Amino acid sequence: MSDYTPTFLSTDDLLAHLQWRYAVKQFDPTRKISATDWHALEQSLILSPSSLGLQPWKFFVVKTPELRSQLPEFSWGQTQVVDASHLVVFAIKTEIDNAYVDHYLARMAEVRDISIDSLAPFAQMAQGFISGRSAEELKDWAKLQVYIALGQFMTSAAHLGIDTCPMEGFIAADYDRILGLTDKGYASVVLCPAGYRDPSDRYAHLPKVRFPQNEMVETL
Repeated sequence: MSDYTPTFLSTDDLLAHLQWRYAVKQFDPTRKISATDWHALEQSLILSPSSLGLQPWKFFVVKTPELRSQLPEFSWGQTQVVDASHLVVFAIKTEIDNAYVDHYLARMAEVRDISIDSLAPFAQMAQGFISGRSAEELKDWAKLQVYIALGQFMTSAAHLGIDTCPMEGFIAADYDRILGLTDKGYASVVLCPAGYRDPSDRYAHLPKVRFPQNEMVETL
């Protein structure tokens, strides 16, 4: 871990960025995210937290025009999937087992420069978690983890002045087929186009509709 101390946002900046963010309905297809900004957004995905740190996901960035052109038909006609600068498909691993836990343990030992044996207590806990759940329960668990990564991605993008639009309105089976996800051992869960809003998108200027704080937050 770096000893670098970051400069944190002020509370005003944080809230301004979150107020600025909205689910873009119309992207400007002529504007592209810079390589530097996109690298940071990919890192925000990699740095996303997950239960037990297991990261039961993969993020597929769809750039090939021929692939993206096939997707609106299976996205309820929503053109964000082709107009946005980038399209991220958030997918879960379809097989999560003890071998995957072992893979994570090996990575932990490598990164932290410690022995596998020293991780025995954690290994027992993680493998017990996986072994004690059905395939369907693990799938549901993995989906919940993906939404943590989605939230981190969208918030990170807002801090960089980059627009996003979370999308559940798509036919996952067709995405998996077109993108070859099934053969790779993954299944799509949610989409997030990223880019820059078109000036004509009327939703950019509408106030956010949120219930008041006293209805949404209760201190016990």
